[in-house]
Amino acid sequence: MESEKGIWHGVEVIHAYTRAQALEDGVLADISELAREAGFKFPVAVTQGVWEVLNPTKELQEAGQDWNGRTWDLLTILRLAIRKAASPDEVRFAPLFIRKAGQAAEPVAMWAKCGPGDEGEPVITVMLRGED
Repeated sequence: MESEKGIWHGVEVIHAYTRAQALEDGVLADISELAREAGFKFPVAVTQGVWEVLNPTKELQEAGQDWNGRTWDLLTILRLAIRKAASPDEVRFAPLFIRKAGQAAEPVAMWAKCGPGDEGEPVITVMLRGED
């Protein structure tokens, strides 16, 4: 019976790009270690766009900003968004970040998706709005 085998049974895969490849290529950056400290049970990765937001410029570093603090802020706001979400497998949130030295923090629109990893395990990916 076709339904037991699945819709894609017997279909030739032309190209597949795994999460592991995306992490190796730098398309995604793994922040799971800090995420575990923040209470996340699943691996967490961010897109290159989010990674750039998390990594402060030299000017921001001189103003006291660092990757660890900015990433912790993102994870804290993400946890709050997940708790409030009607469907926690996909959430939209906007943590505040100082983008330029001397300016006030501003919201950065992001979204996170919890879905299957390469082996079907749950993983979380954080993206800027507009990134898929």
